[in-house]
This record gives sequence, structure tokens and C-alpha cells, in this order.
Amino acid sequence: MSADSTRLQRSSDFTRTLDKGVRVSARDLTINVLPLPARWPDSTDARSDVAVFGGPRLGLIVSKKVGNAVTRHAVARRLRHAFAQSRSALGSSEAYVVVRARPSAAACSSTDFERQLRRGFEHRKVATAVAAAESVH
Repeated sequence: MSADSTRLQRSSDFTRTLDKGVRVSARDLTINVLPLPARWPDSTDARSDVAVFGGPRLGLIVSKKVGNAVTRHAVARRLRHAFAQSRSALGSSEAYVVVRARPSAAACSSTDFERQLRRGFEHRKVATAVAAAESVH
């Protein structure tokens, strides 16, 4: 699977995830998860033109508050690596995930990010939303 197939790229996907997804806070991150329904299309305004790709897709928001360009790119690389390691906590469910890095994220390692992402994905609110999306008939 190419890196582009696991990334959110449309602003509408970011907006939909931030508006309708479940939000969980971690020490250095804010994690938004929008599980997609098991069947397309559905009546919840979900996209019906998306090809099924298997597994969650990641979008990152790393603002200038985190640091200069070099710092922001390093944080983004560590977050993508941590997501690749922790995405199994979401199972194979289709989901959009948007992670917003807080300024304190500049000092975090990939291991810190992985731990925070895994806890976020295992949170009760996220688990409930994923189960609800999988049971859509």
C-alpha cells in the first residue's frame, strides 16, 4: 500500500472528520476519528465516491505553533511512523483520522506519539463509534 493511499488529502475529508468525528485528547495531540460505515452509500452524509482501501487514513495538522518548518516536518514524519505502528488498534475498519499536534509535540519521540495514538484509538468513545459504523446495515 503506497503512502498516499493512507493519507487524507482533500480538505473536505479533514473538515468532515473534524466536524463529525469523535475527538480524544492526549498530552501532545488531539485525535479525531471518523469511522466510515460498512456499506456505501448510507444516510449519514458519508462519501459514496470513495474506493474501499482497507484500514484507516491519516491526516495531519502541524501548525507553526509547533516550530519552524524543519521542526514541523520532523514532527509529521514521527507522527506518520507512529500511526503506521499503532493503526492496528483501530482494526481493519475504514476510518478517517486527523491528528493535530500541540506545541509540546516538538519534543516528543515516535514512541511517545505511538503510545498516545494507541491510547486514543483504544478510548471508549472511539471504540463505540467504530462498533456503530461496523453495524450499519
